[in-house]
Amino acid sequence: MAIVNGGDSGVGRAVAIAFGKEGADIVLSFLPEEQTDADDAASVIEKAGARVVKVAGDIQQIETIDKLISAADNHFGRLDIVVNNAGYQMSHENIPEVSLEELDHTFRTNVFGTFLLSRAALKKLPPGGVILNTTSIQAYDPSPQLVAYAATKATILSMTKNIAELAIKQGVRVNAVAPGPVWTPLIPSTMPIEKVKTFGANTGFDRPAQPIELAKIFVFLASDHASYVTGEAYGATGGRTPY
Repeated sequence: MAIVNGGDSGVGRAVAIAFGKEGADIVLSFLPEEQTDADDAASVIEKAGARVVKVAGDIQQIETIDKLISAADNHFGRLDIVVNNAGYQMSHENIPEVSLEELDHTFRTNVFGTFLLSRAALKKLPPGGVILNTTSIQAYDPSPQLVAYAATKATILSMTKNIAELAIKQGVRVNAVAPGPVWTPLIPSTMPIEKVKTFGANTGFDRPAQPIELAKIFVFLASDHASYVTGEAYGATGGRTPY
């Protein structure tokens, strides 16, 4: 049974569907304004034979975290996997364009949301449980236009390693996936049109990844095939790996 936040679109949707196809029931977390996309994702998961509970809310808020944990308890009686995927990014050409409000929102969504759900989940996850975080190539090779977003991804990378050392004491593995360019709704909605046109062209494949190509890595890390893997960040950068 898995909680997937940001599960209405992009990588989160692909991960939730892939887990459902593997037989996992899903608590699908999404922002209220993304209800239509969440309904569509849930329909695909149900057609794969898995059960889905949809939970609308902002993962910055403790109330949403509590609802996610309660949904797992009340509907499925267990929690095995947590995927921290929901994220926020904006692109700017100049530092003065990054407002305090945007910086706060980016960190509260990407970093606080990851920490709060991980902290709550560790009270419920049994030995063999898994937490999977989404970091980025931006943690290693940050783009100046993504200063706030890149900083959060570096923080998530560090947090993954920190939490992994503590969580393994209770038998819980914690890992991260570090994508390069991935085609998601964030790209056309947050980047200048000229950059959208060439997005992913700097990879060995001359294109961005599709979300399903990342989802397969999450499935592997959640499985027993990765039973000796914790505190790691798995890169999928299209050949741009800078580490």
